[in-house]
Amino acid sequence: MKRGKKWKEARAKLDKTREYPLTEAIDFLRANARTKFDETLDIAVNLGIDPKKSDQNVRAAVVLPHGVGKTVRVLAFVQGDKVQEAKDAGADFVGGEDLAEKINSGWTDFDAVVAAPDMMKVVGKLGKVLGPRGLMPNPKVGTVTMEIGRAVKELKAGKVEFRIEKAGILHAAVGKLSFGTEKLCENVRAFMDAVIKAKPQTAKGQYIKKVTLSSTMGQGVKLAAGEFR
Repeated sequence: MKRGKKWKEARAKLDKTREYPLTEAIDFLRANARTKFDETLDIAVNLGIDPKKSDQNVRAAVVLPHGVGKTVRVLAFVQGDKVQEAKDAGADFVGGEDLAEKINSGWTDFDAVVAAPDMMKVVGKLGKVLGPRGLMPNPKVGTVTMEIGRAVKELKAGKVEFRIEKAGILHAAVGKLSFGTEKLCENVRAFMDAVIKAKPQTAKGQYIKKVTLSSTMGQGVKLAAGEFR
């Protein structure tokens, strides 16, 4: 892959042998952002678990203090009095069988899905569409709930789901570089707190092995993982 002059200049400034303190890492990425758009700050966490074991699955969600810097389009599968609750909370799309039919026809113009428990018989049929996009509602992360209003508000405010991948790594977006260093630090710490709380009881040894921050078009900066242990 060919790299541009600005990317190479930033790469030369980065000490690849170091683990950077959180504030310094974010300052570096913000100072070396050279794109015309507002880049996203991404985090990758390498965990010391075996993702092949079902009892070591890591999956949870966290509401970031300052959101993720994007408008989240929320779809709510509800019926009865929950319809108005979802609308009042700010859901962009509200319905039941009608929405399911629309999704099966190829419509996917939404970013998050919540559902009341009594609607899962409808939502369950959409697994092949929602599953691969990571949008299938799940009680473990609070998207299958009777508290529909609360779930919608959390998603609109910047709730982030995370789930371990086959290689034992978590990925998530934790804000925009324009947020500033202080707000991004708070978002990262909130995310890492949630990761630590999600540690499986059967996990042994070092849980947080490696943490890396990167911007959309920037470098990957290793963090001092000891800050989060």
